[in-house]
Amino acid sequence: MGERKKIAADLRKEANKSFHVAKLNNCPTSPRKMRLLADLIRGKKVDYALNVLKFNAKEASGRLEKLLLSAVANWQAKNEGIRIEEANLFVKEVFVDSARQLKRLRPAPQGRGYRIRKRSNHVTIVVDSKSVESK
Repeated sequence: MGERKKIAADLRKEANKSFHVAKLNNCPTSPRKMRLLADLIRGKKVDYALNVLKFNAKEASGRLEKLLLSAVANWQAKNEGIRIEEANLFVKEVFVDSARQLKRLRPAPQGRGYRIRKRSNHVTIVVDSKSVESK
């Protein structure tokens, strides 16, 4: 590896140490349906986001709630001396990308077949803490 690439990779690693990320890959839900829930919690405090997801009627909210709890656990693993209640955790980023599609055929009239696309998605949640000094 060249010197410039090595320096850039080291800088990227240092920047990623401050992020607390959780990823869910190949979730069998349409990305459009998952984005509706992701928009509800983006930028909100973690406890508020967990309440929104817990009492939402959509099926994808259970998966997103579990993923948010995983991101909080990842934050807690890196910051052992700090309590969660005092940290003012908030959802910094949530993004939903489309994943693979399973293509199926459904029988249709007159010998035809209609294509069904069963979509799935990748979800990434980044959790950060608001520092008390900045207020």
